[in-house]
Amino acid sequence: MTKQVRAVSRAIVGGCLAVVLLSAAPAALAQESAAPGAPTVGAAQAKAEVKIGFLRTYERTLALSALNIPPEDIGLAGANVAIADNNTTGSFMGQSFTLDVTTLKPGDDVKPAAQAMLDAGVHYIVTDLSAADTLTVADMAASADALVLNAGATENNLRNEDCRANMLHTAPSTAMLTDGLAQYLMWKQWRDWALVEGEHEADQLFAESLKRSATKFGGNIVAEKVFEDKGGARATDSGQALVQRQLPVFLQDLPEHDVLLVADRSEVFGTYVPWRTWIPRPVAGTAGLTPGSWHPASEQWGGAQIQNRFEDAVGRRMESEDMQAWTAVRIIGEAASRTQSTDPKVLDDFIKSDDFTVAAFKGQRLTFRNWNWQLRQPILLGTEDSVVTDSPQEGFLHQVSNLDTLGYDRPESTCSF
Repeated sequence: MTKQVRAVSRAIVGGCLAVVLLSAAPAALAQESAAPGAPTVGAAQAKAEVKIGFLRTYERTLALSALNIPPEDIGLAGANVAIADNNTTGSFMGQSFTLDVTTLKPGDDVKPAAQAMLDAGVHYIVTDLSAADTLTVADMAASADALVLNAGATENNLRNEDCRANMLHTAPSTAMLTDGLAQYLMWKQWRDWALVEGEHEADQLFAESLKRSATKFGGNIVAEKVFEDKGGARATDSGQALVQRQLPVFLQDLPEHDVLLVADRSEVFGTYVPWRTWIPRPVAGTAGLTPGSWHPASEQWGGAQIQNRFEDAVGRRMESEDMQAWTAVRIIGEAASRTQSTDPKVLDDFIKSDDFTVAAFKGQRLTFRNWNWQLRQPILLGTEDSVVTDSPQEGFLHQVSNLDTLGYDRPESTCSF
């Protein structure tokens, strides 16, 4: 190597080292600023606080299987992990995120709790409430120019006739769930479906959505039956034997079908259906193969990372409600880091803009539909133990986003802000 080349090489290396040292200087200064009694710019930035409220209902209720009883921190655990994630990023940007949690029992008046949050200056309220309570909070928040992120209610009406300009949805709609299931059944060419549904409102709404999905994708519902809620004896010695005898008889008059669909969100009979049908057929819907925004076994697309962090923090695997709350809180953190601002107006405008996306371990960055503020997202289909597939399925295409084949597309929507 000539002297001239060595000189040039030393100059380049020296220049690179200088850049590295200059780049490291802020970090070094930040570490020095941690010394007691040394006020710094970093300390001033820490005052840029974003308050997030989390308003939820929870009451431990029985399920047909004791394994299906929701944990006490369902949803809330996801929000707490997301707050920690936000603060990890925010610590480098002078941003701080806090979570104000209120837990009510089903049937409690949600208004005082919502008003207390608004009075405390909370601009973002994440909700895991009934559809009616979610709508109440959204209307109260609108008068304070605040934003509600619905992480719990899946009812289709909240994305259609009862939509609100200040209500965004990280929970998928029921239509997205049933469309995701219907796409897979059609991809498998299992076209003929028998439907058995509960008699409660939540069951009927899910059944109506299944029928809508059948019409949308070409499925054929060959028969429909309603299971009456006469009370149960799950815990009695003879309960299981009675179910084993009675349920097949209830299903024996169904015509030939490929799949038995179950709509039982009220947990009256659905869990009992698999392996107790009159003829051997796969079961799907609220039992058997079920659709959701997440699955405890999901580890694709970096899912193992969030599952491990969640399990370390909480001591269990992540459920759909946890992911929906996590995503809602992360949307706020993502907007703050991308805009380098904590101004609610700046964050709101960015979240509702075409430039906003959020990563949620589902293979693609997620965006909002600007006609009803529903978050586009894949739907995972799984059994109790594993993820079977995710929708949209191969071959179900859309001119804008294949995710818009799930739920209410713009031409189908009745939402008007």
